[in-house]
Amino acid sequence: MSTYKEISPSRDIKVRRSYLNQLIDFVEEDISGSNSRKKYEVFTTGTIAGSSLTSSLFQTVYDQDYTLQTANPMFDLTVGLFSGSTVVSGANTGIDTSGKLLFMSESVMMREKIANYRQFAQLLKGDADARFVAPLNSTDASDNIDNAMFIGIKRLFSRDKIKRSTFAMKFYMSAAQVGPGNYGNLHRGEPMGAAIFTDAGASANMLVEFGGEVGNIVNASDTSTTVGALYYQQGIAVFDMSKIMSGTQLVSGTIDACTKYAGGLHNIPKGKVSLGIGNTKGLTTQAMPGTNSAAKFIPDLLVSASIDDIVDHLASVRFMSGNLTAMTFQAITNINSTLVFCRATADEFNYSSNPTYVDRVTNKIKVIETGQEDTQMPFSYITTVGLYDENDNLIAVAKTSRPIEKNSEKDITIRVRLDF
Repeated sequence: MSTYKEISPSRDIKVRRSYLNQLIDFVEEDISGSNSRKKYEVFTTGTIAGSSLTSSLFQTVYDQDYTLQTANPMFDLTVGLFSGSTVVSGANTGIDTSGKLLFMSESVMMREKIANYRQFAQLLKGDADARFVAPLNSTDASDNIDNAMFIGIKRLFSRDKIKRSTFAMKFYMSAAQVGPGNYGNLHRGEPMGAAIFTDAGASANMLVEFGGEVGNIVNASDTSTTVGALYYQQGIAVFDMSKIMSGTQLVSGTIDACTKYAGGLHNIPKGKVSLGIGNTKGLTTQAMPGTNSAAKFIPDLLVSASIDDIVDHLASVRFMSGNLTAMTFQAITNINSTLVFCRATADEFNYSSNPTYVDRVTNKIKVIETGQEDTQMPFSYITTVGLYDENDNLIAVAKTSRPIEKNSEKDITIRVRLDF
């Protein structure tokens, strides 16, 4: 049984907010591994020459094999193109009667890449037609983010927001230099030119946009070079691929396409197309149907490759494979607390209403020694505090770490903290 006392809302209940910082690390192997990246093949082309192309609009990176029940999604990775960029205008061939943009046959998923960009612009800037820039609020055309890489960190890791000036990402600006005659894999070889991109200095420049607090992402080796923007409360990073990648670097390998079997010397299989011939430093001039011997990452890969092929390249080559940290930051969790001060004055809670407190035969308090009834005062041990609403419904229970003795010589205040 219990003893009750009414709590005064104005005197005994206080509300406060605190913050918990948590260090988050994403490992290279989790990003580059094919088993830890989940694809959603929601885009499918028509069948051309007996082949079709399927792709995701984004991929989700997990902290282990995504087929396991214990796997946690860490972030989504995708790309987007601004509709008014030179990459889009260079591939655009007109507009159909329904208002849809038309593109040359060598392009893949151009409307989907534009839609990706518009979706993030709507979410973060409040206007689907808006353009991302870096540095923020810049009016210089060279600072426009037309070819964007988007990283959307899951709330499980970003929590309520990312702490300013704690974000860092290791990224390889140059891709692999593959040897002559390697035509098979765009994602092969050892990348070079690693850079660290960080939001260092963002605490000194508190900017707010439609999507919440935002800061510039810079190159750690040259903080005057701004490469993107980080939206802290949304947990979304927007990178300018023209600045974080060597866009003019020649690319060699095969990507998905709608083609028939090429045969011949290079044996390009059906449903594939070759970008580049030979190694990426000195391409041969050998011509072949369905190939582009002078292909570059920008614009050729961005235009001709599906989103899955581009994301596969970014994840497997640009983040590298290893046990080192590829991305790190501190996540902030807001903790809203209600503090309830349960006060017991000297003459309160010294007697228990539990029937076992009194001997049923002698009707005397058991805790008082025989013969000391006139000199020894009753006392009790507090072990539990229950909080009730105005209708006497139990809504919370707090347990003390040890029994607390309560007698007529003590005033006791027990603070109960409710976090949510």
